[in-house]
Amino acid sequence: MGKLQLRCVLALLLVTVCAPSVMALTVAAAGASPTQAAFATSASAVSTATIPASGSAVLAARIAALEKQTADATLDANNAWMLTCAVFVLMMTGPGLALFYGGLVRKKNVLGTMMQSFAMMAIVTVIWALFSFSLAFAPGTSIIGGLKYVFLRAVGGAPNPAYAMTIPFGTFMIYQLMFAIITPALISGAFAERMKFSAMALFMALWSIVVYCPMAHMVWGTGGLLNAVGGRFPTLDFAGGTVVHVTSGVSALVCALYLGCRMGHGEEPMPPHSMVLSFIGACMLWVGWFGFNAGSALSAGTLATSAFIATQLAAAAGALTWTAAEWLRQGKPSALGSISGAIAGLATITPAAGYVGPMAALAIGTLTGGFCYFMVMVAKAKFGYDDSLDAFGIHGAGGMLGTVLTGVFASSMINPVFQGGHLHQVMNQLIAVGIGVVLAGAGTMAILKFVDLTIGLRVSQEHEALGLDLSQHGEEGYYWEVPA
Repeated sequence: MGKLQLRCVLALLLVTVCAPSVMALTVAAAGASPTQAAFATSASAVSTATIPASGSAVLAARIAALEKQTADATLDANNAWMLTCAVFVLMMTGPGLALFYGGLVRKKNVLGTMMQSFAMMAIVTVIWALFSFSLAFAPGTSIIGGLKYVFLRAVGGAPNPAYAMTIPFGTFMIYQLMFAIITPALISGAFAERMKFSAMALFMALWSIVVYCPMAHMVWGTGGLLNAVGGRFPTLDFAGGTVVHVTSGVSALVCALYLGCRMGHGEEPMPPHSMVLSFIGACMLWVGWFGFNAGSALSAGTLATSAFIATQLAAAAGALTWTAAEWLRQGKPSALGSISGAIAGLATITPAAGYVGPMAALAIGTLTGGFCYFMVMVAKAKFGYDDSLDAFGIHGAGGMLGTVLTGVFASSMINPVFQGGHLHQVMNQLIAVGIGVVLAGAGTMAILKFVDLTIGLRVSQEHEALGLDLSQHGEEGYYWEVPA
């Protein structure tokens, strides 16, 4: 063999051996996942080998198989993330909200208050499976969805491209269910210690249909009036500023005004019976909120990371600002004030989490702490309404502020869905807030009237004095003496 022929053979061997490693390193350097790098290595190895013409079909089949494996791995990873997020959001209602609200009421009402959150986990789940999910997310009008998904028909393991390409549609459904559960549960903080359990159950069931479903469809549903992609008034609401917090907060205020104050309100102190329970519940809410906000990316990608960071920063800033305001005004920083500020920061960053950067999140949290402190400690006292656990002052006021500030701070570098100018976007955000206020206010008033006329809303004065635990459930939250 001549020297030229020998050099050609050696060069061919070198290319065949080294090309796969070079291609894999190139793909990895470009930011691909290990699975994608492995696929590139395999594909390169095949391409550099001497393949007879008759083997092209085998090569195509092998490449297709590798592509499917990559797609399946992506789906499995995103599915695992989204199911985990669904668990975190459910934890926000029980035990998070149940403990948070339960500790803030008097001890004679602790079980009755916690039962209201727990009841939503059961009642809303059944309604959601029967028809509410369809009303929220099936194709329909710009206001309400249709009946395509009633009884969860066509909701299974295949992705629905209209909502998420890389998770099963069933996972999307169960994740959205957790939002539908916690939203009416938030309202219960406004009428704590004075609504009958039967009235609460009927009111919440009707509210989840009449108010929540249309708002969810308008903002997140295909063809919705406020949908960020293709809506008449494209609204940026990443995880529920309007759908969750504006609707629940406004409805809470309407409930507080309609039912009136608790017996003795303004005349006798009604401090929380257990700040320990509320403190634990607030921390659970903070942790669960990462499923709420980061999970709304609907994949385990960089957008989830961005939303996760924004959530943490806003919560911390809200807690610090509220604590500072309370410290300056009242002389001492309270545990209740600190956890209230954190919840306010979390509520306000909810619509913005997937659209803003870290410094914008800090700014939003800082503004929130002061604004919601004012609404709870100053405005509520001035107007004299009895929003027992400050559902409106934190969630309603915070949700409105966060929705507007989303339009101010949104960045197309964080989320390319945002393409318009800030002034135009703020106008759309204000329109969405207005629609949420009208829908929640009018819908809540109509439902309260209906429930009041049919079964009655408020417990009797005797039962209110006795407490909801005994009057509504025949048991007590605490037994201080061991039964004989």
